[in-house]
Amino acid sequence: MVSDVSARHDAFVTLQQVPAPTQAVFEPVVDLGTGAVVAVAAHASAAPGGDPVARDVERVAAAARATAPVARLPLQVSVAAGTLAAGGTVLDDLHAGLCAAGRRPREVTLCASGGFAPAQRPVLAAALRRLRQAGYLVGFGGLGAVHLPLDLLADGVPSPLGLDPELARRAAAEAPHAAVVASLVALARRLGTQVQAPGLDSAARVARLRALGVRLARGPALAPPGWRPGEPVTVPLADDAPAPVDVGPRVAEFTVPAVTLPDTATAAQVLDLLNAEASVTSVVLLDERQRPSAAVDRTRFLLEISGPYGHALHAARPAARLADPPGPVPRTVPAMAALRAAGRGARVRDDLIVVDEVGRCLGIVRVADLLRALT
Repeated sequence: MVSDVSARHDAFVTLQQVPAPTQAVFEPVVDLGTGAVVAVAAHASAAPGGDPVARDVERVAAAARATAPVARLPLQVSVAAGTLAAGGTVLDDLHAGLCAAGRRPREVTLCASGGFAPAQRPVLAAALRRLRQAGYLVGFGGLGAVHLPLDLLADGVPSPLGLDPELARRAAAEAPHAAVVASLVALARRLGTQVQAPGLDSAARVARLRALGVRLARGPALAPPGWRPGEPVTVPLADDAPAPVDVGPRVAEFTVPAVTLPDTATAAQVLDLLNAEASVTSVVLLDERQRPSAAVDRTRFLLEISGPYGHALHAARPAARLADPPGPVPRTVPAMAALRAAGRGARVRDDLIVVDEVGRCLGIVRVADLLRALT
């Protein structure tokens, strides 16, 4: 799978010629621990008729195009497992469509949904590996209701595990379904990922799922229909205390998607992003291999650029000049060790950058989250 946008432009030209949908629906992916919006889930439609696989690829590209003018938060979009199982040029077209919309792999979480035939298992597993190698975060949707062998989750860390909406709804009121969700939360923690609950439509359901240990959520209880990126969200207060964190958690349990820009970005580009998204606490600058090269802290950056002649001095120059060394933390590091890493060096870090085994950015961990969990 290629990473150069221009190299894939011609291959995807036929899909680009399909008109973008007039409307797209956005949902905030909310961190129930902090109330922050960590990603935007986008839903769009494609022109009716034609091959369903090509239509699904165009739907994903249309969702990415729809978010381009309104949000730079990480994008989350669902794609049918059967589409991914088609493999071959379908994955190339999917990649090219996302790149043409201005999205780089590490900014996108693809949630395989809808289940698949058991005979498709080998080709689907190969497709998931290929997407991860290209830098995409790959998750699953419909967990608990669709055909999804649990051992497939062990083939690569899923990010995140999305519950089936009906399972999430029933777990808020029925003990057996609550037990299923609690077991999936425990499984996710052992795998180093998180569970996401969609379709939460009441404060009581949000509180119940949060008490079961669910960290990420979507639904009308958090944001009204017609929500747009940049608008506020509401996290209902929980009557029950959140489920206790296991002793000795790993830093991966607290990782949320990072807001990223190329390491060639200017200070003006970073400023525009921070002005558009008030919940962004840091921006990670990535090199061409998706590895962090610098980290821009929101507070320090704004102090520098808002000082006397700050904008004139810095706006057109590389943002890396106002950034800190990245200080990456491997995803398997214990949370206590990550806290010690946050305090080392000349500056205390607010956000830690989590990386995989080859140094690619997986997301960030907020030090405040670690402190709350460990105390």
